[in-house]
Amino acid sequence: MAGKKIWTAGLLSLTILATAACGNSATNNAGNSNANGSTTVTSESAGKAASGDKTKITFYSYNLATASQKAGTQKLIDEFEAANPDIEVEGIPVASPDMTAKVQADIAAGSPPDVAQLVFDGLDYIANNFGAKPLEDIVPADELSQTFEGFSPNGLKLGQLNGKTYGLPFTFSTPVLFYNAKLFEEAGLDPNKPPTTWAEVKKYALQISEKTKASGVHIGGSVGNDWIIQALIGSNGGKVLSDDRKTIEFGSKEAVGAIQMWQDMVSSGASDKLNDGEVIEAFSQGKVGMLLFTSALQSAFLSASEAGGWELKTAAMPSFDGKPTTPVNSGSALFILSNDPAKQQAAWKFLKFVTSERGYTIITSEIGYLPLRPAIVDDPQYLKGWVEKNPLIKPNLEQLDRLTPWVSYPGPNWYQIETILLEAVQKATQSTDDVIAIMQEAQSRAQALVR
Repeated sequence: MAGKKIWTAGLLSLTILATAACGNSATNNAGNSNANGSTTVTSESAGKAASGDKTKITFYSYNLATASQKAGTQKLIDEFEAANPDIEVEGIPVASPDMTAKVQADIAAGSPPDVAQLVFDGLDYIANNFGAKPLEDIVPADELSQTFEGFSPNGLKLGQLNGKTYGLPFTFSTPVLFYNAKLFEEAGLDPNKPPTTWAEVKKYALQISEKTKASGVHIGGSVGNDWIIQALIGSNGGKVLSDDRKTIEFGSKEAVGAIQMWQDMVSSGASDKLNDGEVIEAFSQGKVGMLLFTSALQSAFLSASEAGGWELKTAAMPSFDGKPTTPVNSGSALFILSNDPAKQQAAWKFLKFVTSERGYTIITSEIGYLPLRPAIVDDPQYLKGWVEKNPLIKPNLEQLDRLTPWVSYPGPNWYQIETILLEAVQKATQSTDDVIAIMQEAQSRAQALVR
């Protein structure tokens, strides 16, 4: 049963970029409107609600479409409505693979959602084609500035383009190295000293493969979306796109070097050749020593380890020798798409609440993503007690300081460009072919699609 549960979560992680992590129920209530970011309920607003004169907004969410994330997301909606009785939020579940097409179709039909949860790799396209409203255009500057206080600066940048905030970062994770302490011990390795570089990962992985029946390591993220690939390339000093957003750089020396490391992991036997869905199942069953993947899988892996009698541990993303890592996020932002001023203001109040201290307490402890208001980690009113009971989240939290935005490719061909990179990486890592030739050919094809 546990294996089946994790398998389902694993498949979802490939399509929605971050599988939910279940947490302990938060103890705070929504009574303090100043703390939770909602608007104080006045007699006037209560009267409007009593008379049925509510502002209704639609909210397309892929978290609502994910079984293990639904309850926490609905709790955000319920607490917001309780504090804002003059606003009704209609949460509409939309599977992540269908989200962009669904939103695009509804825009074409003249009925866009008021708020949509969309992932970061489409930021450029969303800003230029979906009519996303920059927060700077609908929120007074002083109010926006006050709301942004305490928000992770690196996190906030993720939804910004050309100096404006099109998407307010909502739920996301970073690449974390999960590892099986039992397999470390069986291989003669110290589970309290995880590898910190890719050279060490290879050494540890080969030792695990040699002395146990498990495979050594798996690097996830070669299908679905390229955020982990971007993190690897960036950590080797490279980029996928130039700063002026005009030139694809898949074929640079640094990008090639990152993928050569990955290919060597597989060809040397340090890494398995499983696909990402298969390896989630295998890791859950204690058959893989180490796995670099989204930190949002933590809760699911923790349940599997407890059921399987092995200890789950986590470490930061390994580095290339002598170079700082550049973790890239997966996950989503909330975009306001409504053209109606009243709905825009209601949507803004909703965004403020779900990304408030209270909102992130729910998001982290009950849905499983990072809190983008870092101070709440040490605040007993919010997450301090939960983090003390869940120390595996610490490497993920520490990576916030080094977070690098998930780059969105320019123009209408953004997804084709991303797909070219993913396919090139798969070809390189599943063969012994020349990585330089593969990556430079991919760069050339992608460059031709830049508009």
